[in-house]
Amino acid sequence: MGSRQIEFVIAENPPNRLDKALSRNVPVEATLSRTRLARLIAEGAVTVDGVVVDDPKAKIAEGAVILVTVEEAEDSHIGPEDIALDVIYEDDDLIVVNKPVGMVVHPAPGTPSGTLVNALLHHCGENLSGVGGVKRPGIVHRIDKETSGLLVVAKSDVAHQGLAKQFEKHTVERYYRAICYGVPDANDPRLRGIKGTSFEPGNILKLTTQLARHKHDRQKQAVMFQGGRHAVTRARIVEPFGNPGVVALIECWLETGRTHQIRVHMAHAGHGLVGDPTYGGKRKLAAKSLAPAAHVALRAFPRQALHAAVLGFVHPVSGETMRFEAPMPDDMEALMETLRQPAA
Repeated sequence: MGSRQIEFVIAENPPNRLDKALSRNVPVEATLSRTRLARLIAEGAVTVDGVVVDDPKAKIAEGAVILVTVEEAEDSHIGPEDIALDVIYEDDDLIVVNKPVGMVVHPAPGTPSGTLVNALLHHCGENLSGVGGVKRPGIVHRIDKETSGLLVVAKSDVAHQGLAKQFEKHTVERYYRAICYGVPDANDPRLRGIKGTSFEPGNILKLTTQLARHKHDRQKQAVMFQGGRHAVTRARIVEPFGNPGVVALIECWLETGRTHQIRVHMAHAGHGLVGDPTYGGKRKLAAKSLAPAAHVALRAFPRQALHAAVLGFVHPVSGETMRFEAPMPDDMEALMETLRQPAA
């Protein structure tokens, strides 16, 4: 396996630690994050004025000549697969894709192939500079297999670290479109009586709870108010369906990003998502509330009606503010058209 060498000089007023000084002064085109640099120091791949230094906390002086030897990224153990991707945006550091329904993001024991990672390895090929020393796409967030919509994936170490920090700080803009049972309106006294629910101006439903794995079903998440992880979801009505309204298109946005967050929060509020086999399921509605075809379409909808529609973040390398939108998938569009039919 080959290697490359990066040489540079420590600028004036350096930080008091080697790893911090390297992170500040390493050329941008080297695409080395502070985490990767710290690992390289520990591996003995960094020299200061010709002497190997393997302590990331070592003192460093202005004018010191640094030489970093980086082994070329190893090939991933995951195989590339020629699977079509809906690429919304791509550059040297990241790629934004519109994930289709039915695609798993990352290989797992039950799904070793056919995943987004397999597809990205083929699509990006040699354009992956490596994440953590391995030629693999950097997954910084996920959406469920049966949820469609936008995902950003890192192609370089620096982009991976930068995006991960934004998700950790909850500064990434994420809006979802969902079709739920019922209409989550502030005028509904039932909603105001549910623990963890409140309303903000503009008829915005706010759900604030803790989330943790279900005690008896490890595949599910459960709402808690002690323990677990803090989770906040907001939702507003976009379009109600029925007379009176019995189903609604809603827009949801996340302050946090927990597993199944929107699905479990909306179910907790009594507005489970249409088609959700885990939290929402099917619901018996008054026969005259919707057209007969709409009742059939609701019962037949095969997956949770949830779509990651908007994704916004700051580019981790260029600093540019980026925002992307993905249109509603065909199956949700068709369902809404049927729901708009007048009741008999």
